[in-house]
Amino acid sequence: MKPQIRFPLRFSACILLLFVLITSALAGPPLICHRIEIGTAKSLPWAGDSWNLSGNESYDTRNLVRDTLAILDSNPPVLVRMETLRRATLYVRKDPQAAKELLTRLHTRATTQSTGALARFDFGYLAATYNEWLGLDKNLKNPAAGIDGYSVIKEALTLRGNDPEMEFAAALITLRGPEKDHQEHAQKAIAGAKGDALLAQNLASRFLGNEKQTVAEMLSRNTPWGGPEK
Repeated sequence: MKPQIRFPLRFSACILLLFVLITSALAGPPLICHRIEIGTAKSLPWAGDSWNLSGNESYDTRNLVRDTLAILDSNPPVLVRMETLRRATLYVRKDPQAAKELLTRLHTRATTQSTGALARFDFGYLAATYNEWLGLDKNLKNPAAGIDGYSVIKEALTLRGNDPEMEFAAALITLRGPEKDHQEHAQKAIAGAKGDALLAQNLASRFLGNEKQTVAEMLSRNTPWGGPEK
């Protein structure tokens, strides 16, 4: 039996400091620039690793709303929701009608479903990705203009309770502030990564440089106390 790895306070404090320092150097829209690792889970079709193209060039965006809702309604983990909505945002840059319809449909889901934590998260996260990507270009109409996606996600977190993957999403959204909120969300995401291999992989690849390293391995190379507590 493998020994259980415990995360002492100094471990969490150290990784949080690295998280804050390294994320401050990331360029580009943080919700858009890098894919979310989702393993073998299903998402919207995508080809290659380029983030600033339209994914699979043969994909018909007339199917985007239907396909996106089918994935979200299948009750996938939050990381899959994040990657699916990231891909959807990249696709709808060239399809304003799909952009508006998808946001409208997610808003309806968020305001009519009685178990609305994940539905609210979907709407808030899509609004945040729209504001980062579509909102960059003054020549594009951003249907999420004026919508505070972060506030919606905070409501989702209140309803959801402890969800490290949702905390990771909130940490990405607050990379450029508010700093206190960013640190709190990051700390909660890190605390939950010890039981979530994909979340740990995303934390490592997005913020700590080497996606093949575990958080503990990264710390063992960067601090004198980075290994598991004996």
